Amino acid sequence: MPLDPALRDRIITAVADGFSDQIAHTQALIRFPSTRGEEQAIQDFVFREYRDRGYAMDRFAMDREQIEAHPGGARFSPEHSEAPIVVGIHRPREERGRSLILQAHVDVVPAGPADLWTHPPFEPVVEGDWLYGRGGADMKAGHAANLFALDALRRIGLQPAATVTLQSVVEEESTGNGALMTHLRGYRADAVLIPEPEEEMLVRANTGVLWFRVEVRGRPVHVREMGTGANAIDAAYRVIGALRQLEARWNEDKAGRPHFEGEAHPINLNIGRIEGGDWASSVPAWCRIDCRIAIYPGTSAAEAAREIEAAVAAFARDDAFLSNSPPSVTFHGFFAEGYVLDEGSEAEAVLGRAHEAATGKALKSFMTAGYLDTRVHALYDRVPALCYGPKSENIHGFDERVSLASLQRITTAMALFVAEWCGTEPA
Repeated sequence: MPLDPALRDRIITAVADGFSDQIAHTQALIRFPSTRGEEQAIQDFVFREYRDRGYAMDRFAMDREQIEAHPGGARFSPEHSEAPIVVGIHRPREERGRSLILQAHVDVVPAGPADLWTHPPFEPVVEGDWLYGRGGADMKAGHAANLFALDALRRIGLQPAATVTLQSVVEEESTGNGALMTHLRGYRADAVLIPEPEEEMLVRANTGVLWFRVEVRGRPVHVREMGTGANAIDAAYRVIGALRQLEARWNEDKAGRPHFEGEAHPINLNIGRIEGGDWASSVPAWCRIDCRIAIYPGTSAAEAAREIEAAVAAFARDDAFLSNSPPSVTFHGFFAEGYVLDEGSEAEAVLGRAHEAATGKALKSFMTAGYLDTRVHALYDRVPALCYGPKSENIHGFDERVSLASLQRITTAMALFVAEWCGTEPA
């Protein structure tokens, strides 16, 4: 049942009253340089913030054996984070409403050269409507919104009349194993909301993602005899050409795929890192490239991995040097399938009403060609998994920033959603 208008207005006011504190909390999160493997300190901070609000607490590590046995689990690498997952649980006096998971990740991508930022990346700055800082948009603003949506209800003496689980995960930017671990730990709810920076829209469809590494071995010689050797870096570039052909074939396969056939280039291959060689005057003996590629929903990660391996092997067979020294392909990060959010769920209807009350506009949906943790809940929990969040710019780039006006609207919509979806009772 839609919210009573008087309650709706009280919640809108409560979010506004707490928004300055919410900005300060978001800035506190940004100040933690929580790149991969460096999230312990911020998770300690999150644990304290949840505990101090009276939530029942759980903190646990990844179970490598369980994760790697799961079809959606990514293989561990030496770079895999060992930071814990933090969960805070609100339990009502009486379970009368529908349960909810509010999830966010604290890991952020590297900042890159600091001199290319207008402000230091981990020193949050507000200029006009924009809050700057690495991870501020992706997704510490959403992380704070999860908490402050519930705080807004408390401010007017209410709390959800159903279990609400706050999940703070790691490894979202590299494997998705953190979200998967909450699933394996047994956390479930009637719906999930993850406030990633999604331009005030609902994600209707999402690609899967694979990370893989190709390693090429060359034949080192002195450059004066370069013609008698084999340059591993040159060979790696030839392999990249073969991978671009695979990317083109996958993009041609978009016909007949709802949410994807209208996109110019839904499948993106990124050559994210390259390293190789030991000496400028030696023909390089080795080269490694780290790659990321998207896959369509309904394509399993294992199936896509076999196609990648086959494409590299087929190219190598016809290459004068690589036919005798085949490249190796290993998968070391994302191994995740995409998903499509079914239309017509009650959770989406409730979010639509909340969004319209907060923004004055109808809720729109779209496809995003990147990884999202909602895939865990959509594919394995089989519940409505709503990814919806504020407007932002330059995520994963320099001068990453999130719109504060948009963040307030999103937090308002989230608080209204919680109130209607879960129901309310006196705090």
